[in-house]
Amino acid sequence: MNPVYCVSNGHKPGGGKPNHLEMEDRLLMALEYIRKYRTYFHVASSYGVSESACYRNIKWIEDTLIKHPDFALPGRKALLKSEMEYEVVLIDGTETPIERRKKNKNSITLVKRKGIP
Repeated sequence: MNPVYCVSNGHKPGGGKPNHLEMEDRLLMALEYIRKYRTYFHVASSYGVSESACYRNIKWIEDTLIKHPDFALPGRKALLKSEMEYEVVLIDGTETPIERRKKNKNSITLVKRKGIP
């Protein structure tokens, strides 16, 4: 029995309202969200649940999959022991301010309009 959720009787260990979606629907919902980049609003409307319920279900599926050993990545030591060569690409994604000219009195040209007092 999974300590997070008991599928057989539908009860959560901490109590609370049971989930109305079947496990298959929740998994499909999470896969739809991840694969198609749909918003929580659109995924939730497809399954007839609220946006917050959609978020909770997807978050629970993601957390459960992350904890499962089949989805674990090998550690640093395992990578160093293997004979496979890895190519590492680093991308700098830091924000930099846009360079703009500083405004001063000399750069602003005032035009006098005729007929305006």
